Amino acid sequence: MTADAAITAADVRSAALSLPDTTEKLAWGQPTFRVAGKIFASLGDDERAMGVKCPREDRAELIAAEPEKFFIREGHDDHYAWMRVRLSALEDEAELAAILADSWRQVAPRRLAAAHPELDVAEEESAGEDEG
Repeated sequence: MTADAAITAADVRSAALSLPDTTEKLAWGQPTFRVAGKIFASLGDDERAMGVKCPREDRAELIAAEPEKFFIREGHDDHYAWMRVRLSALEDEAELAAILADSWRQVAPRRLAAAHPELDVAEEESAGEDEG
């Protein structure tokens, strides 16, 4: 992705708010995005990174595979199912949308998530594997 096409805070806001039943609320002085009152994403203080839900057991593998993209804020994210994503390292808006949808699914009520199977990236990937 070129510097001209870098993902911005406005892109994060637009993508997050496009997810079903998502609201934006300021918390700790920064924008957070919520579904059913639960935070699934937030913008960092400098708007160069976003925080997203991520199972703690998956986090280390993601960070090890792409440390330029994924990280945790030491002393802050250590004990939570949460990690940070550098916006400048995202390939495109499709990757941004996939990361936000994954985070959204982790906190969305089951019934709401089930009503939006198009947001289940894991299901789409396994369906693609079955076809090949």
